[in-house]
Amino acid sequence: MSAPKGKKLTYASINPDLGLDKALAGTRVDIISELRESNMRGRGGAGFPTHVKWNLAAAAQADEKFVVCNADEGEPGTFKDRVILAEFADHVFAGMTIAGFVLKATRGIVYLRGEYAYLRDQLEAVLAKRRAAKQLGKKIGKTKGFEFDIEIRMGAGAYVCGEETALIESLEGHRGEPRNRPPFPVDTGFLSRPTIVNNVETFANVACIMAKGGKWFAAQGTAKSAGFKLYSVSGDCDNPGVYELPWGITVAELLKTVGGENAKAVQIGGASGHCVPASEFSRAIAFEDIPTGGSIIVFGPGRDMLKVAKNFLHFFVHESCGQCTPCREGNAKLLEGVELLQQGRCSMAYLQELLSLSESMQLASKCGLGQSSPNAFVSIVKHFRDEVMGRVAGA
Repeated sequence: MSAPKGKKLTYASINPDLGLDKALAGTRVDIISELRESNMRGRGGAGFPTHVKWNLAAAAQADEKFVVCNADEGEPGTFKDRVILAEFADHVFAGMTIAGFVLKATRGIVYLRGEYAYLRDQLEAVLAKRRAAKQLGKKIGKTKGFEFDIEIRMGAGAYVCGEETALIESLEGHRGEPRNRPPFPVDTGFLSRPTIVNNVETFANVACIMAKGGKWFAAQGTAKSAGFKLYSVSGDCDNPGVYELPWGITVAELLKTVGGENAKAVQIGGASGHCVPASEFSRAIAFEDIPTGGSIIVFGPGRDMLKVAKNFLHFFVHESCGQCTPCREGNAKLLEGVELLQQGRCSMAYLQELLSLSESMQLASKCGLGQSSPNAFVSIVKHFRDEVMGRVAGA
């Protein structure tokens, strides 16, 4: 893991169990208030306010509730959750335990990406250590009547299971397909019980917020994008890796940090994100400008942007669950269009039809996969039209 020179990584400087102890010494209302003051939004990409989700699930009436950690880090170009799990698993498990206390849940589940199977033994060892320390299990610390334990379940490599309802379907032993919403998981989630689903980074941050306070967290980043953020940086730069940087940093500042100043474009948000050209590198990486779950892919001056678009679309064609027509058929049509562009056989009129199709997919697809899969294609066509149409005679 990397950080700007002279700065210590935040997770490394905070004892997560201090956050857990402070949380358990207070009330559920105290925890929700602290999260509200922190202004933290979920780190999975959607950016839903964490305190709102937890409060909705806490208010739901049910005899059983669940806490689920989405560790199915399948977005191309994203690998920061893997580092958190490998180096700071205690932060994640402490955050999940705090969530269990808020919801009055007794069970937590880590849905671990199939490709991260090599981490399972290490994570199980951390869980065993926490049980021995009475930080998990039948009686946690000195908190009367609170019991909570965590189990690990493996995913099987389906990208769509990063969507929370598809993940829940998979946990229940069904094919990983998104559910219709409403109802939402906070009301009807795992086993039809109220469930919160947050990603690895979100739970780790909860432990830090409870240890240091909501005001401390809110003082970092921007007014609408509070706190520090981990970014997975890959591609054409001198120093790829995982970086901790504040929200609100400009694309240019990030590129300078990672040694990618000569980039022609940056894909922010993974394959489902947006391609930002050099002319817009002054824009900020934040929910109010360019949001991201953490993936930053740098494209140098020699990159063929049509090949980039083709690579992403080939991925989405393969990963679509096939449940809804706009995604199932739309991605295949967009891929076919990119191949025609490469061959110089795609007219301007047909390109406009592909852009209209992209808009339809964004509006009509059932889940975030189909709604966001055209993003890279649309932004590449918009910002690199000369390069895209350069293969068409007379264009």
